[in-house]
Amino acid sequence: MPTVFICEAGWEAALADELRRTLPGPSACELDALPEGRVVVKSEPRADAAASAPIVAFASQVLPDAEPCAAASISQWADAVCERISARLDQASTPWRLHVFATPFADGSTGAGRTKLVRDALVAKLREVRRRLLRRMNEAAEDAWLPGEALVQVLLTSPTEGFVSIAEEESRRAWRYCLSPFVGGMIEPAVDKLAPSRAFAKLVEAELRLGRKIQPGETCVDLGSAPGSWAYTALERGALVTAIDRSPLRDDLMSNPRLTFLKTDAFEYFPSEPVDWLLSDIIAFPDRICELLARWLGERHCRAFCVTVKFRGRDDDAKLESVKDVLRGSGYRFGLRRLTANKNEACAYGEL
Repeated sequence: MPTVFICEAGWEAALADELRRTLPGPSACELDALPEGRVVVKSEPRADAAASAPIVAFASQVLPDAEPCAAASISQWADAVCERISARLDQASTPWRLHVFATPFADGSTGAGRTKLVRDALVAKLREVRRRLLRRMNEAAEDAWLPGEALVQVLLTSPTEGFVSIAEEESRRAWRYCLSPFVGGMIEPAVDKLAPSRAFAKLVEAELRLGRKIQPGETCVDLGSAPGSWAYTALERGALVTAIDRSPLRDDLMSNPRLTFLKTDAFEYFPSEPVDWLLSDIIAFPDRICELLARWLGERHCRAFCVTVKFRGRDDDAKLESVKDVLRGSGYRFGLRRLTANKNEACAYGEL
């Protein structure tokens, strides 16, 4: 069965290249291009591909061992998925969660209406024939996984075709750097008209994916801070911020008593003692960001971090492999992905 990866339209070639670099011995990736929205990239990696816990930054979600499914009606979708879930999870005693989502259909619709109908019909079917199994379903849809939890994903690529993936705990852990607890791997970008720019949404999303928000009283260093969206977010959380930039931040931020502004080179600044958060949305070559991240993490200058890696073009995509090496060797719990709020960039985030 193929492993299915989801990415935003326009990034399918970057994802396919990353899969060829990352997965041991994959066959040529098959791209199912869609008219708009997101695309499906199917790959047939070796059976041991997940053994090394691959990091795939350009995938918003992965469906391990995705079984193709065809169903002509809502009731047939419910029957087919119920059968697959029962076969895999009925004898288990662990919790599981259900994600039903779609890529845009050929007619331009989002598929949201049909996915809701499929989910409702599936829950009704389970209530009718597998009540005990249904009782173990995690309805809370929390971002953090429960102990032993399995993930059931139903992806509709058209009203009548799609995939079903059931990732039990072992598989979920093996794909932990790719598999998101959020439906389809997507998080709706935050909106705050008072922020200096929309860049604040990247930090908010990284906090959600990390499962840790900046807390009141925590210390943050914001490198390349101007005009101040990330400092703004940290100050709104009640943190103490040291903002590093050649240019000042917005006036109201500069006058905030919890902000210290230093007009200096962001690549030369290091705190005298460890801080709670390293924040960096610097516009710089990926190699320089990788070096900065390596030093901050290697010397334990921070307890948590969110750092943007920006690309100038497709040639920069492969430079994420160096960032992956730094993260793997850091000892931090981390994530690396192109966020929903990212443009031509990706974010590394993590904590000790």
